[in-house]
Amino acid sequence: MIRILHRLVNITGRYKKRIRASYVTAFFKGIMMKVPLMLCFLTVSWFMEGSMTRGRCLYIGIAMIASVILQAVLEHANNVLQSAAGYLAFADMRMRLGDHLRKIPMGYFTEGNIGKISSVLATDMVFIEENCMGVLSELVTFMISQGIMVVMMFVMDWRIGLLALLVTGAFVLVGNLMLRTTLVHSKSKQECSESLTEEVLDFAEGIGIIKSYNMLGDRSKRLTEEFEKSCRDSISFEVDYTPWSRALNLCFGIGTAAVLALTAFLFHRGTITDVYMVGMSLFLFDVFVSIKSYYAQMARLTVTSASLDRIEEVFRAKELVDKGTFSFDGDPSENESASGREPSAPEIEYEHVSFGYTDKTVLHDVAFRVGKGSMTALVGPSGGGKSTIASLLARFWDIHAGSIRVKGKDIRNVPLGALMEQISMVFQRVYLFQDTVYNNIAMARLDASREEVEEAAKKARCYDFIMQLPQGFDTVIGEGGASLSGGEQQRISIARCILKDSPIVILDEATASVDADNERAIQEAISELCRDKTLLVIAHRLKTIRDADQILVIADGGIKESGTHDSLMAANGTYAHLVELQAS
Repeated sequence: MIRILHRLVNITGRYKKRIRASYVTAFFKGIMMKVPLMLCFLTVSWFMEGSMTRGRCLYIGIAMIASVILQAVLEHANNVLQSAAGYLAFADMRMRLGDHLRKIPMGYFTEGNIGKISSVLATDMVFIEENCMGVLSELVTFMISQGIMVVMMFVMDWRIGLLALLVTGAFVLVGNLMLRTTLVHSKSKQECSESLTEEVLDFAEGIGIIKSYNMLGDRSKRLTEEFEKSCRDSISFEVDYTPWSRALNLCFGIGTAAVLALTAFLFHRGTITDVYMVGMSLFLFDVFVSIKSYYAQMARLTVTSASLDRIEEVFRAKELVDKGTFSFDGDPSENESASGREPSAPEIEYEHVSFGYTDKTVLHDVAFRVGKGSMTALVGPSGGGKSTIASLLARFWDIHAGSIRVKGKDIRNVPLGALMEQISMVFQRVYLFQDTVYNNIAMARLDASREEVEEAAKKARCYDFIMQLPQGFDTVIGEGGASLSGGEQQRISIARCILKDSPIVILDEATASVDADNERAIQEAISELCRDKTLLVIAHRLKTIRDADQILVIADGGIKESGTHDSLMAANGTYAHLVELQAS
């Protein structure tokens, strides 16, 4: 169990010293908790000996009040040092987790890990900071208090002290066996929680599809099974835990009775005085209460072990290497000169790029260049690799072979933040946060003024419908933009990109699934966004990219054809066939 406490302290990072300092206050608090009992014993002994005086009575009263005040002061200091440090440490941890998730390849989020991340954030971290960080010093207090009580038993009589020590040992034995049982269950309990969270998220996100295909019975059954599994796991935990809990209570009861019986026996034989007999009656029910409370708290900490395992597992997820030191604004020769690149490097360049999501390679030897201010369109059948090529430019994944360069620099040699400043993305599937319209646009550039945000909204053709919302720009929209139409969501996402004003735009044709009115507004917004920008367009409707400077036909993970619209039509290949299919 010391290992769990050590792990808890270590995860607090820079607040580790505050947690350890709380052990000092806990030490003195443990002593102060026993001072009233000692004073009571002293008072009784003086009365029975007939040596109590007014002065002594006054001193006892002052000492009693002082011990209570000191307990309160030490408790406050302990809360400031420990509980507050716990909340601050986990606030830092959440920020570190957010930064960590930002650097993880996108594949991690499509491998069934969403439930795990949700459970870590909403269950594990909350459980530890609310239930565990505040009890670390209490455990120290309990250990110190138990030590003091055993010492006091030895002071009364060595035989009573030895019995108290043996009962304490029995507590330790039963308590550790109990903790072993709870440790086994804690892992399965947390895994069950993760599975349940994932099923709930899956059900909520897919409720539209579930209803439309009349699958409510089937999906509800799966969700119900997860709830029943969670219930069975919790009951199983209680069934296995209860006998050990009863055993601890038996140790407490039998141990207390044994100490009382031995004290009465020794008093009857005249080995101890009546003063010590009365003193024992004062101490009796407090002799083993500290160690009993210690193991009651430690049982809670066993769940912490499984929670820490899951937190650490998420943090162990491999990040994209983000050790680049070169910026796009610096001297272009600072590392790239060795590669012999010409000064007039293209804005974007793919050099013999190969990539696979797992062991299967999905892109093979992809190579092309995109000039500054030009438009390159990616076309081809579904599943050919168009979206993958665009995603690799934003470094959602790292390539397996070759290189991708932006402004002559390998994107792996540039910090992720600096790379993303160069790129804006507009995808068909838009996600808006449950926040105000203003904040959803302003997140693209946090230092933007309100006038700049409103100007971006006007250029994106969304200013008018925003002003018709109940609170205008300060209207809170539903999670995912649920309270807006698809076209309105698209225009707000385009306004976000306009405000960002990055030189490179990745555009997944945003008008492919909207009505005619929204299509016109979105096309106008895109025209504003793309002015004087370098464009990489994933095209679904080929009529929209006829004027592209370069069209790449992507199929089977490679570039099958490349050229302008006219040259590809003249070649009468795959592109010409796709145009004919859409025309018909």
